[in-house]
Amino acid sequence: MSNQINVAIVGVGDVASALVQGVENYKKNPGKVIGILPEITQYSIDDINFVLGIEVNANKVGKDLSKAIFEEPNCNMKLFEPGFLDAPVVKGPIMDGIDSNIKEIIPISEEQQEVDVVEELKNKNVDVTVILLPTGAHKAVKFYAMSALDAGACVVNGMPSHVAKDPEIVQKAQKLNLSLIGDDVKSQIGATIIHRSLANLFPMRGAILDRTIQLDWGGCSDFCNLLTPQKDGKLRYEEGKRQSKTEAVVANLQNKDTVDCQISAVDYIPFLKNQKEAYMRLEGRIFGGAPVRVDITMFVQDGNNSAGIIADSIRVSKIAKDREIGGVLQSASSFFNKHPPEQLEDRIAKQRLVEFIEGKRER
Repeated sequence: MSNQINVAIVGVGDVASALVQGVENYKKNPGKVIGILPEITQYSIDDINFVLGIEVNANKVGKDLSKAIFEEPNCNMKLFEPGFLDAPVVKGPIMDGIDSNIKEIIPISEEQQEVDVVEELKNKNVDVTVILLPTGAHKAVKFYAMSALDAGACVVNGMPSHVAKDPEIVQKAQKLNLSLIGDDVKSQIGATIIHRSLANLFPMRGAILDRTIQLDWGGCSDFCNLLTPQKDGKLRYEEGKRQSKTEAVVANLQNKDTVDCQISAVDYIPFLKNQKEAYMRLEGRIFGGAPVRVDITMFVQDGNNSAGIIADSIRVSKIAKDREIGGVLQSASSFFNKHPPEQLEDRIAKQRLVEFIEGKRER
């Protein structure tokens, strides 16, 4: 059993940039490793080996992954400059990933040839394919998930599009003994996990949560993509993302069907770059029916906030591959993602994940 985990990244955006920078930085500076789960002992951060990137952005295609991660419109903080990785970025098929106004900031070259994705993944002996495409790229996400399985790779889906909830993909993964982790990565210390924790605090303390809102804004390409102008001049928030975030926040509330929960991205502000800002307000009732309101604002580097979770997902996927476990990794999906097949309290999801890592739970 090799300790090396060959990884392909589909969508070389800001999360990919943070992931590659972080992993390669930790390889050079092992004493500085933070932001990953210590319970995963079978594989270290050093074992992650980036071998391939797949993109449509003409500025990234043809470059080594170590260089492509710094090409526009990427705007994640430059914390470390990796050396040559021998991980070419190749051009994948153009599907529905640039149907929104994100097409205004992603250059496409007709001269660059699309590759056979399955063959590229096979040639690089990819163990885990990480999908980090633009939100709303539903057809593309399914295409890459199926292609990864055809190439013998496990799938980590960081996007809201269904992979772990798609019956066709799940059935294929089970048949091939390849794992799936998804859907929609839950950031390390992000607005969703904070909002969810505060929402769950209400019933835990005997209070009632009546209504809550969350407003997000930022300057990375994801916000450009999430908000699409309509013919009437209004901005449309990508519905899959709204559903994923809302479900993650209220899933474990007994009154989830009656609590008024409104979540939306409100604007794309380019000068913020990869900084995401969020405002949350929770309103409810405590003893005697007295009102209570909680307001919180947070600021975070969005790419880095997801990258550590992806790194852990990669390592857990390789554990599953070694054990020949196919289909959805329920414990990992519930802990790492906003929109898993099974929503669990974070404490329970973490416990089950550790049990899986230790070999005490099948999945």
